[in-house]
Amino acid sequence: MSQRQFSANLGFLWKELTLPDAIRAARAAGFDAVECHWPYDTSVAQTQQALAETGLKMLGLNTVRGAAGENGLSALPGREADARVAIDQALGYAQAIGAGAVHVMAGFAHGQAAHETFVANLRYAADQAPNLTILIEPLNRHDAPGYFLTTTDQARAIIAETGRLNVKLMFDCYHVGRMEGDITTRFADLLPVIGHVQFASVPDRAAPDQGELNYAHIFAEISRLGYGAPLGAEYKPGGPTEQTLGWMQSLRA
Repeated sequence: MSQRQFSANLGFLWKELTLPDAIRAARAAGFDAVECHWPYDTSVAQTQQALAETGLKMLGLNTVRGAAGENGLSALPGREADARVAIDQALGYAQAIGAGAVHVMAGFAHGQAAHETFVANLRYAADQAPNLTILIEPLNRHDAPGYFLTTTDQARAIIAETGRLNVKLMFDCYHVGRMEGDITTRFADLLPVIGHVQFASVPDRAAPDQGELNYAHIFAEISRLGYGAPLGAEYKPGGPTEQTLGWMQSLRA
């Protein structure tokens, strides 16, 4: 049986390094892929060079958050023009570096107008880049109170409403664990719409070898269900990243 693959989320891991050096650190640590949040302060050429040098693929990146306190633009009524500039920026960067996905951040909003705005912007993103996966991610209400997208059921309904096959769910075990629990049952139910998986301990968002979730069991079930793409380590190291990677060997099997 092939070993399980892991992606380093460089929004949390090796935050003290530049993006190119964080990519190199992830390769040295044994990760199989990388992903990031907002790479836009790093030139495409620098990111391309680090990816080529290490042989790693950048799985995905996020649209920008917008102004302070917005946490995304795509569900904000009246901000459609800004949201689409952010989408175009993310799609362009992703395509230039060979990334496979863009997470379109919704922002702090609520109500039917926000819902309609988000669906319209997701359709725009999906149509602009049919070769990419457009991801949406529910964020838990403890960490992001007021965020528009909070549950996997809400995400699934939005995905269906877009009518676009390349709009998928970012299944973050941490956020699902904080909001809904029942991780493996939720994963199995949502598998047809899942485009990427992330993980961290619950409730403190630390390395996955602590907290209340049994990731050996969760990952075994994910594999049993046939999901074989790299799983994204998006946790807060609480110290030098290299000192928090003891979980990798045991959870690869």
